[in-house]
Amino acid sequence: MRLTCPICGERDRREFYYKGDAVALSRPDPDAGEAAWDSYMHLRDNPAGQTRDLWYHASGCGAWIAVTRDTVTHEILKTELAGEAHNAAG
Repeated sequence: MRLTCPICGERDRREFYYKGDAVALSRPDPDAGEAAWDSYMHLRDNPAGQTRDLWYHASGCGAWIAVTRDTVTHEILKTELAGEAHNAAG
């Protein structure tokens, strides 16, 4: 898989570190209980189709990149700097 870094251009996926879902997780209250913390720490959706993930360009410029991709076709639909993606969303 190849990702396009907005700063460095197209690169092999091995230059990047996958962080996970770009949608912010809601952190439970400290006293929420074991089940809530277990879910927060270990359970993630694994959707088939379009996702939005965070990737860190570890072997390049060090930028955080928001990647919109399709997990079924492996198509990369969009890449953008994570800060710009966050600002545009909200």
